[in-house]
Amino acid sequence: MLHIDRWKRTIIVAVCLFGLLLAMPNAFYTRVETHNDAVKALNEAGQPAATAPADWPGFLPSGLVNLGLDLRGGAHLLAEVQVSDVYASRMQAMWPEVRNALRDERATIGTIRLQPSTPDKLVLKISKPEATDRALKAVRSLARPVVSVSSVGETDIIVSAEDGMLLVQLSEAEKQATDDRTVKQALEIIRRRIDEVGTREPTIQRQGSTRILIQVPGIGSASELKAIIGTTAQLTFQPVLGRASSADAVAGGGNEILPSLDEEGVFFKLEKAPVVTGEELVDAQPSFDQNGRAAVSFRFNTSGARKFGTYTAENIGSPFAIVLDDEVISAPVIQSHIPGGSGIITGRFTVEETTKLAVLLRAGALPAGLEFLEERTIGPELGADSIQAGKLACVVAFGAVLGFMILSYGLFGVFANIALIVNVGLIFGLLSLIGATLTLPGIAGIVLTIGMAVDANVLIFERIREEMKSARGPARAIELGYEKALSAILDANITTFITAVILFAMGSGPVRGFAITLGLGILTSVFTAIFVTRLMIVIWFENRRPKTIEV
Repeated sequence: MLHIDRWKRTIIVAVCLFGLLLAMPNAFYTRVETHNDAVKALNEAGQPAATAPADWPGFLPSGLVNLGLDLRGGAHLLAEVQVSDVYASRMQAMWPEVRNALRDERATIGTIRLQPSTPDKLVLKISKPEATDRALKAVRSLARPVVSVSSVGETDIIVSAEDGMLLVQLSEAEKQATDDRTVKQALEIIRRRIDEVGTREPTIQRQGSTRILIQVPGIGSASELKAIIGTTAQLTFQPVLGRASSADAVAGGGNEILPSLDEEGVFFKLEKAPVVTGEELVDAQPSFDQNGRAAVSFRFNTSGARKFGTYTAENIGSPFAIVLDDEVISAPVIQSHIPGGSGIITGRFTVEETTKLAVLLRAGALPAGLEFLEERTIGPELGADSIQAGKLACVVAFGAVLGFMILSYGLFGVFANIALIVNVGLIFGLLSLIGATLTLPGIAGIVLTIGMAVDANVLIFERIREEMKSARGPARAIELGYEKALSAILDANITTFITAVILFAMGSGPVRGFAITLGLGILTSVFTAIFVTRLMIVIWFENRRPKTIEV
């Protein structure tokens, strides 16, 4: 019997209406975008969103499909992180430690002289070569475990002797870990810099081992983007005077109130004058304390070490704040005098949290130089042309499909066309819901979906024609048409959906954009063909009760 239960009808209609409601803001793109920007600005200012201009009703959805670089225009950069710079800085920072370790053995090994060498290694000469083994032992005591899951048991430095010289260099495991940390740090810094500008939906992702892809829609030029990336974060170490109830609390002369980065609603009262600045921070790495708990170790240069050591000696038991861009990322208590310019931050950290904190501590400046391998500026005119071309392609494809279905299947073709319109609306509704970015390949995916969307209906209608030839009644023919075509529809769409998933998992950038729209289009196409079109046919059949049908 050709029948759909009332509760099923309600769910089908509700899904369609909800999807179309989510898609509706895209029909008023500029107005909704202006409204969203106003609401965001008010939220950042601590004002209620209800005071935003009434450009768009607050009770309606305001999610939009974000336009990608090729549609909105903007800047494209492909940068390579010069990880070798970090090796040189690590060796420079290690030289004082090596010198101090060997100084205690001077009576045995003689004088110590640093020899010219490549930046990524230290070459030392001692006046008593017969004591080389003693010198090797002293320097090797400085080795620390590599903080990496894949390098358990490895140390960060390799110390060897060659032609009466001591060679100190980073191990391969440490280089790999350093490369990974350096690129992650660069990603974090770049993301923070770009987010501060307030650009919409930037693409910042790692490509390969040392390259970073940066795409920022809506920005003026690639040179402007490079200037943003090149800005330096402000890192300071400041005395803590106490906690404050709110950002509006009275700070007093020479003090300031700053919020906590990780604890919402927590504010600290700090002295404005920093003890040490991030310019004097040499390094920060995830590590472990003497009890095996996750921690973060850091090291200052000579000037910073002197100031930090003096302050910690005079303020044991007092907290001090680590401030990054006017936000307190940590406020540990000084447990003891910290001489030598190195220390450790302990707390209830996980290994992942210490890695993140170390990245934030080092985020005052890019860890290494960036070489821009590729840079492009895409003007908004080109994006507008792309949008118009995409619209034209969609309209032409839409019109051709609508005309073909009406000519081929008459009234049933009209039902399929209505379902196709609902299908496109559902695609945009889902894209708005997940905050996806639409690119030219994404538009191509939608155009392809328009052609594929009626495929399921074609299979069903052709099957109904075959059943009508068997002298079955129209109701039975329609029912059998849907039942027998279902397996073919599911098989065809599941295989295509698997392809879309693989494209999304293995691809990047434009390929992912195409995969997203294709995958969502397959889901909505199956839904509209099996449920929406059938519901319209059932409602029509219940009202007309035809003795025969023409498909």
